[in-house]
Amino acid sequence: MSATPSSPNGAALKGIRVIDLTQFEAGPSCTETLAWLGADVIKVEPPNGEQSRGASTDKRGVDSPYFMLLNANKRCVTLNLKDEKGKQILRDLIKTGDIFVENFGPGTIERMGFSYDEVKKINPRIIYAQIKGFASDGPYANYLSFDMIAQATGGSMAINGMPDGPPLRSGATIGDTGSGLHTVIGILAALYQRVATGRGQRVEVVMQEVVPNLCRISYAAQALGGKPAIRNGNQSLLGSTSPSQAYPCKGGGPNDYCFIYSSRATNRHWERLLEFMGRNDLKDDPRYTTPEMRYENRASVDEMLSAWTINFDKREVMKMLGEAGVAAGAVFDTKDLSEDPHLRKRGIFVTVKHPVRGDFTMPGFPVKMSESFVPVTCAPMLGAQNDEVYAELLGMSKDQVAELRDGKVI
Repeated sequence: MSATPSSPNGAALKGIRVIDLTQFEAGPSCTETLAWLGADVIKVEPPNGEQSRGASTDKRGVDSPYFMLLNANKRCVTLNLKDEKGKQILRDLIKTGDIFVENFGPGTIERMGFSYDEVKKINPRIIYAQIKGFASDGPYANYLSFDMIAQATGGSMAINGMPDGPPLRSGATIGDTGSGLHTVIGILAALYQRVATGRGQRVEVVMQEVVPNLCRISYAAQALGGKPAIRNGNQSLLGSTSPSQAYPCKGGGPNDYCFIYSSRATNRHWERLLEFMGRNDLKDDPRYTTPEMRYENRASVDEMLSAWTINFDKREVMKMLGEAGVAAGAVFDTKDLSEDPHLRKRGIFVTVKHPVRGDFTMPGFPVKMSESFVPVTCAPMLGAQNDEVYAELLGMSKDQVAELRDGKVI
């Protein structure tokens, strides 16, 4: 599907407004997705900015790449929510909104006076979404959480790593962005239900509870073995097939590998692999006649494949085996992917222009829709849309906005 618009109908969520009080990753990844679906996302930040603007930045006072990657396509206003005038302006913004999203620490939004019960009084149609580390009615309700804490307490670290090594977090931020995307699912369902009921509702997503949903196959391993799923390196979590490994390729670099996998359902992929490598003599070898037997003898399988793959670069291995009907994937690094011309053409990576940093390349939106297209735009500068939003949504004059600025309300 083309990365360019194919319909004049605009964006899927055109006309939907999001009041965004999120920070760091879990919340912003949710609201950024809504923006990429066409919603008008109003990011509300304190006058000195959300914490992640300066987190991990290489240039003091300049928005960090971390912030820019999570806040594209939004509008930004500032509000001092410790000031009663600021709180009243937020209430007025809530009246104009369809969705309210927050992921502050436990109890923070309630102390600010914007719990679901309070926000519902202001706007009964609002979809009120919260992302928390732990359930509000559970034993860890008051604990802080970040992605790696969610991975630890949600079970993914326990199954990631080598059998004789320590638990490892996934490089993919499944606790943070995984929770953000689950929240989008709930919000979209709530919007659809609102069409029938006319009422909003609260959507709660708990990071600890999201991770098991992303690790469901590990529970198949537990069901089959009667014991907790184990760390199994690159082998299948179910421990029932081989090959299932990243094999070294020509070049010797840290990512010069190709992952080769054989289905545990049949021998079809294994036999294709043997035919391509000219090893038909092994088809009837009792060590390899079933996926389970190959797993038992995986050391010899891995040795044989490594001796073959090392003669070719990772792209060659992927191409040869892919065309032979064998599942194989080169281990592409961030540079490989961001510079890939096909991924660029599809809009999976885009270059936006930041007012200070200039050109900035970032991942785009991977969901392609025939009737909805939203081009990626750069994350907003702090308070960049103060005048615009307060005039457009709340009818404020330039003098009124200037007065708020002088009073440090914005």
